[in-house]
Amino acid sequence: MKRLIATLFLAGLSLCAGPISGKRLASFTLPDATGKYYDVLDFRGKVLLVDIMKTNCPHCQTLSKTLERIKAKYGNRIAVLSIVNPPDNPQTVAGYIARYKVTNPVLFDFGQATAAMLRITPQNPQINLPTLLVVDANGIVRDDLVYSDSLKSVFEGDGLIRIIDRALAPARK
Repeated sequence: MKRLIATLFLAGLSLCAGPISGKRLASFTLPDATGKYYDVLDFRGKVLLVDIMKTNCPHCQTLSKTLERIKAKYGNRIAVLSIVNPPDNPQTVAGYIARYKVTNPVLFDFGQATAAMLRITPQNPQINLPTLLVVDANGIVRDDLVYSDSLKSVFEGDGLIRIIDRALAPARK
């Protein structure tokens, strides 16, 4: 019965996967508040969680807490990068990091990396927050998740554990 429920849950998640699932993550290099640059290619070989967020977004705040729990569970088998865009700035991010005890890098974008990752165009100009990309060890976006009530367990509960376990599982031949 548990296996059936898990299968149905995962099948439901694949129906909620966004338009970039199955595609290679767009390459980017972005700075944090100290000026240190992070290149997404440096994380190949690990499952990478890319959290596109805003510091005053309540769901983003909850996701940050979830990501800290997830990092504690998986250790160095996964990496997390959070990305903010204006109007967030070093001051708002420093306050956010302190308040929510964020230990992963929070990177600053001016829209270019976010636009490339989410395929933002004049015809598709909206960024929904938070957006969480689950990228496998080969740089392929396995899950493109945007907060919604149907995905609340992923962003606020333990639903992300099943997604990461699936991304960490060896590929079947």
